[in-house]
Amino acid sequence: MINQLFTFASTIARLRQGPLSEHLDAYATAVAEQGYTHHSIGRQIVAIADFSRWLKHKQIAIEALDDHVMDRFLRWRRRQRRVGRGDPKALGRMLSMLRQKGIVKPCPPPVADNAGSKIAAGFQCYLVQDLGRSPSTAKNYVPFIAQFLMERFQNSTPDLALLRAPDVTGFVTRHAHQLSPVRAGIMVTALRSFFRYLLHRGAIATDLAGCVPAVPNWSLSTLPRFLPAAAVERLLKRCDRKTAVGRRNHAILLLLARLGLRAGEVIKLSLDDIDWDSGQITIHGKGGRSAQLPLPTDVGTAVAAYLRRDRPPSASRRVFLRHRAPLAGFANPSTLSSIVRRALKHAGVESAHMGAHVLRHSLATSMLRQGGSLDEIGELLRHQSPNTTAIYAKVDVTALHTLALPWPGGGR
Repeated sequence: MINQLFTFASTIARLRQGPLSEHLDAYATAVAEQGYTHHSIGRQIVAIADFSRWLKHKQIAIEALDDHVMDRFLRWRRRQRRVGRGDPKALGRMLSMLRQKGIVKPCPPPVADNAGSKIAAGFQCYLVQDLGRSPSTAKNYVPFIAQFLMERFQNSTPDLALLRAPDVTGFVTRHAHQLSPVRAGIMVTALRSFFRYLLHRGAIATDLAGCVPAVPNWSLSTLPRFLPAAAVERLLKRCDRKTAVGRRNHAILLLLARLGLRAGEVIKLSLDDIDWDSGQITIHGKGGRSAQLPLPTDVGTAVAAYLRRDRPPSASRRVFLRHRAPLAGFANPSTLSSIVRRALKHAGVESAHMGAHVLRHSLATSMLRQGGSLDEIGELLRHQSPNTTAIYAKVDVTALHTLALPWPGGGR
């Protein structure tokens, strides 16, 4: 592969020096499959070849490679003002490839830098491995625990046996008003889970979970965020379908608007989840739960057109892929919120809420106003509790007016 990227034999000979030289072709082939252009691959190979020659000069064997060695090289290159924008990522990809092949030792797990961090890390392992919580749940919980331990014990080694109820209530009182109701609820849930973990371990003698104050967060105290049905249709109609990216985004918007999918559910969609013969699509939702939904005609047409014409060739089984290398699925649900935000702006639709979830709320609101029942809405949105769906009962203001009692003394 290297011989196809570079013309002169002298250049190729200069590149093939050092302990990484025999892996350059495999690397070039791998990134070519991810959709990088020949020009980009050439730049990456030059950076890796420079790294290889540096390793040879420093007499560092390939087996000794790690992130620390790579950082040393990058610092040296920066002093010479020779670091390109994509060089660190190219070196990181090469190091990952060598680790996958077993040539370089796997990346060691992060080491907690103090006793409080070690306790928080142990709690994280308990959440994921023992309780089966998702990594995202642990990611939300652990920072609150680390902050609690830091504030309570400061720079000293945490003595968990010294924890008392005022420590718990004081922490919640100080921070609850600084957080949104949702984040405050996550904080108190994290603390309760942490204290049960400590009790289970025998680190504390009293169950402090009962000392964690409740944070008011009335689930029906707000109106759901939604767009009028006409605004949703305008959004879909004005979506740019002249480009491959535009047609991909149109298919994504249809899934959000017609089926009320969550952004994460769209991202996780696999080619195996669509049954074209029966016209059904399998959705992988929260908590590992799956459900089958009928695929509306316009949604199926848009997705099929994207798959036939616009989806880049890739080994990935994800339905929707990036259109720039690496050609893989989206890494984060926030990407879909960005797509919705740009589409709203392009369509000239004003909305106080710009995320992907606004289309899910809009679908539920539209169904209710067209006579759909809360049970039907809950079934489509795959709510586990009827209370989750109950919030949509408040958006039909016309129907609520018929239930309102007359104001005393009014209308005389």
